[in-house]
Amino acid sequence: MGRIDSLNVHPVEWNGLPGYNIRTLVGDGCSLDFPDRSYDIVFSNSVIEHVGTWENQKRFAREIRRVAKALWVQTPAWECPIEPHYMTPFVHYLPQSFQKKILRWFTLWGWIERPDRALIETAVETTRLLKKSEMRQLFPDCDLVTERILWVIPKGYIAIRR
Repeated sequence: MGRIDSLNVHPVEWNGLPGYNIRTLVGDGCSLDFPDRSYDIVFSNSVIEHVGTWENQKRFAREIRRVAKALWVQTPAWECPIEPHYMTPFVHYLPQSFQKKILRWFTLWGWIERPDRALIETAVETTRLLKKSEMRQLFPDCDLVTERILWVIPKGYIAIRR
């Protein structure tokens, strides 16, 4: 039976599932300590938008493509008018300095989570949604699938390499 590795930036308590070989690892997806093509498949769901800068996103994508024989990478679409992390329309189109001022009181996330200033700073500085053209740049050897709302509005992108 194969093994599933789960990589996280912080330790995760995991007691396992009977009959499954799952191990949790701590590491940085932008700098993976694995040989080339060492994984049959890499699965990443809504992670790449949380690595911070465009440079980090390029590093993250390069590392995934390097260690994976096949991959499946999903991320929310910048083009979607509703920002999924803050559950509010259009906020991600605003400058970061303005986002930091309004997230606590003018977003659903702010009302529910009641984040302090430090959490807001971290959220804004480490969340960067990707455009379709950027996903094409990051994953040139992959098929790109667009998830849509009501068959029209881009909701997310999935890079797939078989």
